[in-house]
Amino acid sequence: MGHGGMDMPSKGAQCSMNMLFTWNTTNLCIVFPQWRVYSTISLLLSLVGVIILTAGYEFVREMSRRYEASSAEYVNKLPRKNVGEAEKKQRLLKAVLYAVQVFYSFFIMLLFMTYNGWVMLAVAVGAFVGYLAFGNSSSAKSVACH
Repeated sequence: MGHGGMDMPSKGAQCSMNMLFTWNTTNLCIVFPQWRVYSTISLLLSLVGVIILTAGYEFVREMSRRYEASSAEYVNKLPRKNVGEAEKKQRLLKAVLYAVQVFYSFFIMLLFMTYNGWVMLAVAVGAFVGYLAFGNSSSAKSVACH
């Protein structure tokens, strides 16, 4: 059934949009219609990509934590007259790093919201690998979307 004459021309199979958990990879698109799973090889490559992306999030988190720690040390060593300007610059960079983390975490949430079991497992494996590789500080910080 059309929606007010707005039928889209069909170019092969459409991406499947599941709202329930599934292991099915038929017509699976991951986040973008261009990121489509066509075969077992493309599924495996996509899952490796998801693992790398998710591990990369842990890298960004660790770099943010390191920057915050080093910037605090830097400010403490400055003469009082230079502290204000340095704190402004640091606050701006911290805000940029925070925005990158939020964007990244929402992208990972979109990966998870494919409701595909394989993609969900790849997200979890990526978090595991990322924490092993980059999680030098506490794991106490929440793993919520941001």
